[in-house]
Amino acid sequence: MYNIISKIKYAYIFSITLTVLSIVSLFVWGLKLGIDFTGGTLMEVKFEKTLPANQEIEAILKDLDLKSLIIQPKSGDSLMFRYASEDDKVNQQVLEKINNKYPEASQTRVDYINASVSQELKSKSLLAIFWASAGIMAYIAWAFRKVSRPVASWKYGAGAVIALVHDVLITVGVFSILGHFYGVEVGIPFIAALLTILGFSVHDTIVVYDRTRENLLKSSAKEKFPEIVNRSLNETLVRSINTSLTVFITLLAIHFFGGETIKDFSLALIIGVFFGTYSSIFIASALLVTSYNLQLQNKKA
Repeated sequence: MYNIISKIKYAYIFSITLTVLSIVSLFVWGLKLGIDFTGGTLMEVKFEKTLPANQEIEAILKDLDLKSLIIQPKSGDSLMFRYASEDDKVNQQVLEKINNKYPEASQTRVDYINASVSQELKSKSLLAIFWASAGIMAYIAWAFRKVSRPVASWKYGAGAVIALVHDVLITVGVFSILGHFYGVEVGIPFIAALLTILGFSVHDTIVVYDRTRENLLKSSAKEKFPEIVNRSLNETLVRSINTSLTVFITLLAIHFFGGETIKDFSLALIIGVFFGTYSSIFIASALLVTSYNLQLQNKKA
C-alpha cells in the first residue's frame, strides 16, 4: 500500500506554485479573448465548385490582417468566417479577395456580434462557473451529511470545490500563457470545456470520498482518520487512473485528428482532466486530513 498521505507537503507545494503562477499570468497577461467576448463578424460564403482548404483562404486574406480569424466548413459547400471586425468595408474586402480567386463564391449570410452581447456572454459564463461550483459544494455537503466523524460533512464539499478551483485556475493560467506567446484565443467552447472539467474532476473526487465514507463506517475506533483516507485512496487509485487514462487517450486523438475548430477545446480538456485526476488523489483528500490534523492541534492547545 502506497503512503499517499505522507506526500501531502509536496503536493501542496506543487499545487500552490502552479496556482500562484496561473494567477500572476492572468493579472499580467490576461486571456486572449475571441470574438465571442470581444465582438466581430460572422460571414458565410458559398462555393459552387470545390470547397477550398482553410490554408488557401488564410493565404488569400493574409493582407487584410484579420484579427481572431476562424474558418469553419459548413454544409459541404460553404465556409463560415469569424473575425474581430464589425466594419462593413472590411467585410466587402474579404468577399472581394475571395471572389478574385473564386469568382463563383457568393455571400449567403452576415451576422454581427456587438460588444454588448459579448459582455453579456462574458458575465453569464462567469456566473455559470460560479453556480456550478456552488451547486457541487452544496450537493456533496448534503450527500455526506451522515458522515460527521471526525470531519464535518461540509468540509467534504469545501475540499472538492477547492480542488475544482485549483483545476480551473491552472487550466485558465495555461491558456493565458498560450494566448500571450502563441495567440491562442478563448471563446464559448473554452467555457464549455471548463464546465466539463468541473464535472469530470468532481466525479473522480466523489469516488474517493465515497470509499472514505464506507471505510469510516466499517473501521474500528483504533484506526486513525489519515490511515482510513490513505487506504481509501489506494483502493480507488487504479480505477481513477484507468478512467482518466481512457478519457485522456480519446482527447489526444480528438486534439490531433479532430481539426482546428475543436483543437483548443480538446486541449483545455486534456489539461483539466490531467489536473483533475491529480487533485482528486493528492489535494481533495489531503485537505480532509489537514483539517483533521488542525482539529487535533486545537484540542491539544
